Amino acid sequence: MTSGRLILDKSKLVLLKNIMEEVPEELELANIEFEGPFIVLYVRNRKTLVKYPTLAQNIAKKVRKRILIRVSPDARLSPEEAKKIIMEYSPKDAGIDPNAIYFDEASGEVLVKAEKPGYIVGKGSVFRNLLLAETGWRVIPLRTTPFESKVLKEITSVLLKQNTYRVEFLRTLGERVHRDVVYKNNYVRVTALGGFKEVGRSAVLVETRESRILLDFGINVGAFNDPNKAYPIIDALRIDELDGVIISHAHLDHIGLVPLLYKYGYRGPIYTTRPTRELMAIMLKDLVEVSKKSSRYLPYGEKDIVTALLHTITVDYEEVTDVAPDAKLTMYNAGHLLGSAIVHLHIGMGLYNIVYTGDFKYADSRLLSRAHTEFPRVEALIMESTYGATIQEPRNQAESRLIEIVKKVAERRGVILIPVFAAGRGQEVLLVLNNAMKQGLIPEMNIYVEGLVNEVTAIHLEYPEYLNKKVRDEIYNGENPFITDHVKILEGPVARPDIVEDKPSIIIATNGMLNGGPAVEYFKLLASDPRNAIVFVGYQAEGTLGRSLKDGMKEVPIVAENKVEVVKVELEVQSIEGFSGHSDQKELLSYVKDVNPKPKVIMLNHGEPSAIEALATLLKRTREIKQFAQRIIVPSNLDSIHLTSF
Repeated sequence: MTSGRLILDKSKLVLLKNIMEEVPEELELANIEFEGPFIVLYVRNRKTLVKYPTLAQNIAKKVRKRILIRVSPDARLSPEEAKKIIMEYSPKDAGIDPNAIYFDEASGEVLVKAEKPGYIVGKGSVFRNLLLAETGWRVIPLRTTPFESKVLKEITSVLLKQNTYRVEFLRTLGERVHRDVVYKNNYVRVTALGGFKEVGRSAVLVETRESRILLDFGINVGAFNDPNKAYPIIDALRIDELDGVIISHAHLDHIGLVPLLYKYGYRGPIYTTRPTRELMAIMLKDLVEVSKKSSRYLPYGEKDIVTALLHTITVDYEEVTDVAPDAKLTMYNAGHLLGSAIVHLHIGMGLYNIVYTGDFKYADSRLLSRAHTEFPRVEALIMESTYGATIQEPRNQAESRLIEIVKKVAERRGVILIPVFAAGRGQEVLLVLNNAMKQGLIPEMNIYVEGLVNEVTAIHLEYPEYLNKKVRDEIYNGENPFITDHVKILEGPVARPDIVEDKPSIIIATNGMLNGGPAVEYFKLLASDPRNAIVFVGYQAEGTLGRSLKDGMKEVPIVAENKVEVVKVELEVQSIEGFSGHSDQKELLSYVKDVNPKPKVIMLNHGEPSAIEALATLLKRTREIKQFAQRIIVPSNLDSIHLTSF
């Protein structure tokens, strides 16, 4: 152990020496700290920082680490003085909200909300660097939106209140992440803990001699009351040995059990994109509330969600981040959901590279650009296969079908219920309906949008840089493409009987699989009238009420307040697969062909057995893929695959 420590100290000394050689003396370097994936340089002479705008980037290129420059606490202005300078120096067009400037004294960062946050960054971060030099505070710009996300405000409050703990956590983590590797002979093994030959409870463990990294940790909402089917295989996971958890996106089948890790004592990091962090908070809080109302057992509470958020480290797309001594993470756009990411893991010094798609869409939509295909290196591709046996209708055809259904139901004075997942489909359906009404393709009518969807829409407005160019430009120009005069925001999670009396109208409500939430209550109110319609625009998992309706059941049992109520289905039931955020068989095949460089191993997950087998057979028969894929693997849960043996 002693010799190991000497090796680690030596490695860090070399790293620190290389960094210090690059720091000009006039900056008066006060300290260097390892803070999570960052190496932070604290300087005293803040005024000279304007002379070295690219210093952090230059050092990062040399040492291949993420570098931040902060001003030493004793050289910063007081928050009151700094706020005054920020307001005076910032362009008026930035639209800074003086009541939304929050100082984090532990980190030396100041959160500033503005209508045009780009104005307080400047080209090449010139203006942000100027403010750092003048005040000693590093500005983190946030976007002001037409309506504020309550959850985002709560997250900011929690992080600021716990800022001292968070800095201590990051420094402890930094010592672990940036240590030298102990074992020179490494291996890479992947273990399936959930979501293999099934949809739901996604969890993948990546192990080496040096580290253990968990990819996603979800819950199967279709099997909520059976822990053996609803939860990942927890007893095969040594939580105390985890180096990190990487979250691909914020749907419950990928995040639903993450807080349980913290209830069981895990105090390591979660890595994900900033929008995913916010959406994760919304979805998990809603799951807790829905579970309480429906008397379903959930093995954690809001306290565990807060603990998870406190340990979350956000990363941007295409930003290389050290997550373990022998592993680097890079996230890329997955095209599935706001902030959704394809995960690239670079393990060892060029030993092995894994691409984990999570859920992805290899086609452009009204909301997002298609999934990324270019990576530095790829040896193994772990790919979702939800629609591995299905060809979806084209997106424009799906939109036309939705418009046609709405028009037909409106003509017979009915109500259209569209159950959605709060994140993703709800916002896309709003874009389609608003555009159709604007063009006169459907009559003008009220579109009622339940509260959780609105909360998520606020997050979309906060992060337009993650959306496709058209929607992004509209938001940058001060427009709100999601909320028009016809969109009525419903406060609260309870269905309102008076809404269904407004005919014709449209109701957009969660949950997308009718697993709970207000959509179920609206369904009960609308089910008996054949003039009404329910339109599914997302995947319906086995065991859900949505799947039962899609399969044609005319009498469905619904549990409410520990009582079973049988509801007769008289309304029209429609399902439009073309709105899915998942790639269909054709897109999955194209993605494998287009991934560059070509993977030697393809591992399929996140699909029902028939879908996965159909896709595996197709891949094995495709000549172009046979030329580079040495193995196409269809694991079952609990299978371990030693990737470096191939």
